[in-house]
Amino acid sequence: MVQVPISQPDSSEALRRLVAIMAQLRDPERGCEWDIAQTLATIAPYTIEEAYEVADAIQRNDVSDIKNELGDLALQVVFQAQIAVEAGLFTLSDVLNGICDKLERRHPHLFGEGKHGAHYSWEEIKARERATQADKSALAGVALALPALERAAKLQRRAAHIGFDWPDASGARAKVVEELQELDEAPPATREEELGDLLFAVVNLARLLEIEPEEALRKASRKFERRFRAIETAPDFSGLSLNEKEALWAAVKATENASSFRG
Repeated sequence: MVQVPISQPDSSEALRRLVAIMAQLRDPERGCEWDIAQTLATIAPYTIEEAYEVADAIQRNDVSDIKNELGDLALQVVFQAQIAVEAGLFTLSDVLNGICDKLERRHPHLFGEGKHGAHYSWEEIKARERATQADKSALAGVALALPALERAAKLQRRAAHIGFDWPDASGARAKVVEELQELDEAPPATREEELGDLLFAVVNLARLLEIEPEEALRKASRKFERRFRAIETAPDFSGLSLNEKEALWAAVKATENASSFRG
C-alpha cells in the first residue's frame, strides 16, 4: 500500500497577504516609521528572540502560543526577505527555493540519486557540501550567534564525526576534573579563560552522556527559579542568615523530592 504524505491546506494566499503587508509597512512614503528604519542587522536579535519564544511555547505545550509564536517567527523571515529585496540581494522566493533544494539534496533516499536504494547519512551529505565551499574545515558554518553552550556542543560533534573524540564519557569526565584543578590554580588574569575551558569540558561530558547541555541548564535554571520563589516568601527573607536560607532551601527540596517519589 502506498502511503500518501500528510499535507496542509494551501497557505500561498496567507503568505502573499503577509508579504504584501510587510511591503506596505516598509513603503518609504506610506509605511511605518519603525519598520522603515530597520536593517538586516537590527532585525536579527528579534529573529533570535522569536525562535526562543517558539521553543518556550513548545516546552509549555501551549498550542495557542505555539501557533502565535510561529506566526511571529514567520514574520521575521518575511521582514528580512523584504529588506533584502529592497537592497537587491535576494527574494523570498530565493529563500524558499533554497531550502527546498537543500532538503531534496539532503534526502537522496527520497529525492534524486538515492531513490533506488543508495543511502547517505545527513552528516556525510553536509560534509560533501562543505567540500565545495571556500572554508573546508569540518567546523565551517557553525554560527557564531548560537548560544555558547549549543555552539560548543556543535563544534564538538563536528570534530567527533571525523574521529577527534574520547572513546567514552570517562575521558571527558577526567578532563572536567583537570580543568577544575587548573581553574583553582589560575591567577586572576587567566581565570576567565580557565573557566571557559571548564565549561567547554562540561559540555563535552554532557554530549558523551547523550544529554543536551542547553536543555539541561535550562531545566536547572527553572528548578532554581521555582525553589527560590518558594523560599523568598518567608517573612523577613532578606534579613535571614545564610544558614537559615539554606534550611528553607533544603525544606523546599525535600518537599519536591517527596512529591516526586509519591508521583
